[in-house]
This record gives sequence, structure tokens and C-alpha cells, in this order.
Amino acid sequence: MAALPMTSLDGKKIIVVGGSSGIGFGVAAAALESGAEVAIVGRSANKLKAAEKRLAGAGRVTGVAADMANEADVARLFDEVGAFDHLVATAGTPPPNYPIGEADMAFVRQFVDGKLIGAVMLAKHAVRTLRKGGSMTFTSGINKDRPPVPGGSVVSAIAGSFSYFARALALELAPTRVNIVSPGWVDTEMWDEIVGEAKTGYFDQMGARIPAGRIATPADVAPAYLYLMQNAFMTGETIHIDGGQRLV
Repeated sequence: MAALPMTSLDGKKIIVVGGSSGIGFGVAAAALESGAEVAIVGRSANKLKAAEKRLAGAGRVTGVAADMANEADVARLFDEVGAFDHLVATAGTPPPNYPIGEADMAFVRQFVDGKLIGAVMLAKHAVRTLRKGGSMTFTSGINKDRPPVPGGSVVSAIAGSFSYFARALALELAPTRVNIVSPGWVDTEMWDEIVGEAKTGYFDQMGARIPAGRIATPADVAPAYLYLMQNAFMTGETIHIDGGQRLV
């Protein structure tokens, strides 16, 4: 039986947007372990420097400060990094959680710009320097499948749109591959910002409900991104890695 068409990440250059913390940091760490060269991207130069130190990639990790809601920053990012092999986008901000009748439209627009429009801008400028045989992997999430009520309409709409974005882009950019990772709850710094000290209680309750029996760490989710970079026959797809959270 023929082996799956998996390619090595050894020596490949990978851009991880959101790589200074959370899931992105986990992806960057896993990619470095696989021999890749990694450029981590985030808005905070201080967080990037701290992440570079933690990753200790023997010269194979660099930080690039850029705001994904600013097209000039996005264009500069790819000019600065140069030719590369894979793009991973995990960056996110706390979503709007207002009941629809109380929606703060300025905050909604900011969220849409940072998440969906940011992904479009990344794809627009990535194609200039993405090497043949490369890939783009974006991040969706459990809210499209299990929207919080009330207040989940906006984040569910944005998360749900990514699968269709990838399907269309996979056709347009072929043979460049475009895929989505859809994680469930992951223990990242963003949760501290969203719920603060209540995080432990939230995680204990959800961990007891889902089949996996616990909440994921970034290290649990990172292999899905590596798989999509390495599998040369996977495109236009969404991988769910949520410990069965969609089932409950």
C-alpha cells in the first residue's frame, strides 16, 4: 500500500501569525522541533521577543511585529520575510459577546477586520512570495458548531465563513493548498482576558462534559496544523480537533 504523500518540514520556512502566544506558539514550537525555520508574527514587539526567547530556536525563529488589521503591515510582513513555504494564521482577539439587540457595532467591525478581513489580506499578499507546493492554514473554531447563547451570532458567522473561504481559495490558488483547523476550547492566554479567574470553573465544567475528558492545550492542537502543512493531498478542508466538544 502506498504511503501518504507527506512532505518534510525540515528546512522549510513557516510564517505563524499569532505565534507569540496560545495556539500559534504551540504551532511554532512544533514546527521548530520538525526542523523548520519559523517567523512568528504579532502586534506586540515585547511579546514577540519573549516568545523568541522561550522558543530558543537556535537561530531558526524570528519575530515580526505587524497588525493584521492594517494592510500596509501585512504587505510589509511578506516583504520582510521573503520567500516562504507555509502560512499559518491563528491570531485572534476576544469576540463580541453582546446579545444582538445590544451589539456594539464599532467592536463588531473591529473584530471582523481583525479576523476575516485580516485573513483575506494575508492571502492577498502571501501569494506574492509563497513557494510552489506551499500551503495556507487558517483557524476557525467551535463557536460555529456550538454558538454561545446569547451573544454568539457574530463570532459564529465569522468562524463558519472560514470553511467556505478555504474551499474557494483552494480552487483559485491551486496547486497551493488552503485548509482550516477548527479547535474547541484551548487553554490559552485569551481565556484569562475573557473570563479571568472564572476560567478554572469553566474548564472544569466543560472538561467533564466532553468525550476527551479535559480541555486542550496548544500542544494538543498543534499537530493538526503540521499535518495540513505536510500532507500534499489535503486542500479545501476543515479539520476539527475539539476533543468531541461538537458532540455535546
